[in-house]
Amino acid sequence: MPSEPHSPLAQPRPAASLKILGHFDLRIDRHSVYLPPAAQRLLVYLALHAHGVPRERAAELLWPDLPHARAGASLRSALWRICRRGDQRLVDLDAARLAVCEHVDVDLHAATRYAAALANGPADEAPDAEVPALLCEDLLPGWYDDWLTDTREHFHQTRLHALEATSRHHRRHGRMWAAMTYAMTAVEAEPLRESAHREITATHLAEGNTAEALRHFESYRRRLRSELGLCPSTDYRRLLAPYLSRPTEARRQ
Repeated sequence: MPSEPHSPLAQPRPAASLKILGHFDLRIDRHSVYLPPAAQRLLVYLALHAHGVPRERAAELLWPDLPHARAGASLRSALWRICRRGDQRLVDLDAARLAVCEHVDVDLHAATRYAAALANGPADEAPDAEVPALLCEDLLPGWYDDWLTDTREHFHQTRLHALEATSRHHRRHGRMWAAMTYAMTAVEAEPLRESAHREITATHLAEGNTAEALRHFESYRRRLRSELGLCPSTDYRRLLAPYLSRPTEARRQ
């Protein structure tokens, strides 16, 4: 396809972004754009599949209770509502497949790229201060579509690991406030997750706040026993072994 001619009158393509972490928000040139629910669901479904999806598959999955012909008509209607956003093209479409255009910034993709870079990059490489904010929310928690379930859980676990890794990174570089912030965010997302609680305790210890470390451990121990009938792991108790009056072996029930 030939490139667009350069002209003093040519206008730059409006920036488009799609937020699906926490809640749905489509923006073009920083202005929020309304889409009806069916069009929102289609755009989100396409955003979850970067390489595109067959038209028939999208119609069957998003309108499972409709006959084949009506599901196809609903798909075309949703596409029309998405594609009428002025001069901005949001979806690449042909006779067989649909995909979100590459120039649309999707926050889920940015968060996933950050988590992957954190897992594979050098341990001492400073993380981008802006990107971890994307790890503070799950994928559309207020939506209950079955096709979202696996992807939501995948990202939930991805962001928890990334939050903990970011917390460790900041703690090792002496940025205790940031380390505590990311560890607490992980605990808020998964209140009984021991690895996140260990990060909070380790940060307290790194700051020299032994009493707070012991208090947090005891609070977690009581909650874990009350809700699940379990006790903290040996690794967690070993972290506090120098400050505990009891040995690190599991306490008797």
